[in-house]
Amino acid sequence: MEKVSIVECDSYDYKKVEKKVFECLDNIDSLKKQIKKGNKVLVKANLLKKNFPDEAVTTHPYVVEGVVRYLQKLGCEVIVGDSPGGPFNEKSLRTTYKATGMFEVQKRTGCQLNFDTSYVEINNDNAKLLKHMKIVKAFNEVDFVVSAAKLKTHAMMTYTGAVKNLFGTIPGLTKADYHFRMNSIDNFSNALVDICEYVKPVFSIIDGIEGMEGDGPSSGDKRFVGLLMASENPHALDTIASYIVGIEPLSIPTIKRAKERELFSGDIDDIEVVGTKIEEIDIEPFKLPASTSINFIGGRVPKFLEKWVLNNFRPSPVFNHDMCISCGICANSCPPKAIDMSSKYPEVDLKQCIRCFCCHELCPKKAIDIKKEGLNKKIFNRR
Repeated sequence: MEKVSIVECDSYDYKKVEKKVFECLDNIDSLKKQIKKGNKVLVKANLLKKNFPDEAVTTHPYVVEGVVRYLQKLGCEVIVGDSPGGPFNEKSLRTTYKATGMFEVQKRTGCQLNFDTSYVEINNDNAKLLKHMKIVKAFNEVDFVVSAAKLKTHAMMTYTGAVKNLFGTIPGLTKADYHFRMNSIDNFSNALVDICEYVKPVFSIIDGIEGMEGDGPSSGDKRFVGLLMASENPHALDTIASYIVGIEPLSIPTIKRAKERELFSGDIDDIEVVGTKIEEIDIEPFKLPASTSINFIGGRVPKFLEKWVLNNFRPSPVFNHDMCISCGICANSCPPKAIDMSSKYPEVDLKQCIRCFCCHELCPKKAIDIKKEGLNKKIFNRR
C-alpha cells in the first residue's frame, strides 16, 4: 500500500515551515533507509519563471529550504535546480533564482544551485513514448532527485503537482519540442509519466500552504490551503492532493495514464494517509482552468465532424494588447510557432495552435486569457 503524509501548516513562518517539513517527511519511515550519508541529491523545485514567492507560482523558498536542511541532516550533498520555461542559460537561471528566493536558500544553507545547462541524451527503455530523450545533465548525475512541487491547477493538464513538476528536468526549449511532437493530451501526459518513471524521485513533496486555482499554473488565483504533503510515490501523492482540492483524480491525465500503465491502482482506498487524515480536511473545491473541458460529442458524430468542431470551438488563448509589453516570450516559447509578432503585438493562428497554453503559462504580465464562448459552451461543459 502506498503511503502519503499530510501535515497542516498555517503560514510561511520559517521556523514553522521547517518543523512541518521535517514532520511530514519523518512520517515516511522508509525514507531514511534509502537516503544515506554522502548521497548527492538534487531538489527539483517548481521555478516556472521569475515570480516572487508570494505570488504562489513557484515552490516557496522556505519549503525548499526545509527539504534542503532535512537532507543535509541525513548527511547529503544537496543541489537545488530547475529548467524554467523559455531559454535555458546561466543568465535566465540567475534571474529566476533571484526572484524565487533560491539565492537566499543557498546563502542560509550552503547548498549548491545548479548552473550547468548542458544535457545528455538517454535511452528510456520502459517509456511508452519518450524512449530516447534529452535530460538536463545535473539530474542524471546525482544519486537521487526530489520533486518539490507547488499545488496548482494547470491550463493544459488540469492540475500540476509531483509528476508534472519533473517536466522541468528537460532542458530549455526542448520542452517546446516535446509539446509540439506530443500535442494531444493523451500523448503529452504519457510523456510526462515517461519522464517521471525515468527520474524516479526518491520522494516528492507538495507545497500546498498556498496554492493556485483557476487559470494556473501562473495566471490563476492564490488560495490558502494550509497543507504540506509528501510521498515516495508521486502518482499516489498527486491522487491525494487533487482529491483534497476537489478535483476527481482520474480526470487528471497523468494520474489516468499511470493507472492505465499499472504504475499504481489509482484507487484512494489503496493509499495509506498518515498525519492529518483526509476526513479532517475541509477545503472548498478549486476553481478549474477555463480550458478544462469535457467533450460530449466524442463517438457520437462522424470523425470528420468531431475534428471540425474541436478545431473550431476549443478554448483558445486571447491576447490583451493593452497589457502586452511586446517581450516576445509567447512567440519564442510557442511549440508550433503559431504566434506572429510582426505587428509588434502577438497574433495567433488558431489553425496552428495546439492549445498547450505555454504562452499563457509564461507571459510575465498575465496579458493572455483563455476563452471559450458561444457554441463552445454548449458543446463543452466547463466543470
